[in-house]
Amino acid sequence: MYYYLAIAFGGAAGAVTRYWLSTAVERFNGAAFPLGTFFVNIAGSFLIGVFFIIFAEKLHLVDQWRPIVIIGFLGAMTTFSTFSLDALLLFQQGNYNTAFFYVIGSVILCLLASFAGMQITRLLL
Repeated sequence: MYYYLAIAFGGAAGAVTRYWLSTAVERFNGAAFPLGTFFVNIAGSFLIGVFFIIFAEKLHLVDQWRPIVIIGFLGAMTTFSTFSLDALLLFQQGNYNTAFFYVIGSVILCLLASFAGMQITRLLL
């Protein structure tokens, strides 16, 4: 039961964080590019790299903290379902260059952010 409650608690916090960050970033952005979702996915990818190293390699607490932080919080914060909808809407609106940049940029930058989070955390801890 703890496992499910931890995921639910982390998920609620992650969803609120995603909404807050996404809307904060969108205030500085026009409607042509879904910068809020783009930013949240990259930030979440970086953080999953950081927390994975902290929990798995440094503290050896991955089993205890994975449900709340990685599955719950970061799983809810970095939703690729929103990413998918944003990309499809860009394609449907005929914004093909923007859509391709968004899809390719999101995947590449999120992979690089996860890697950077892991490497930086290994160096610092």
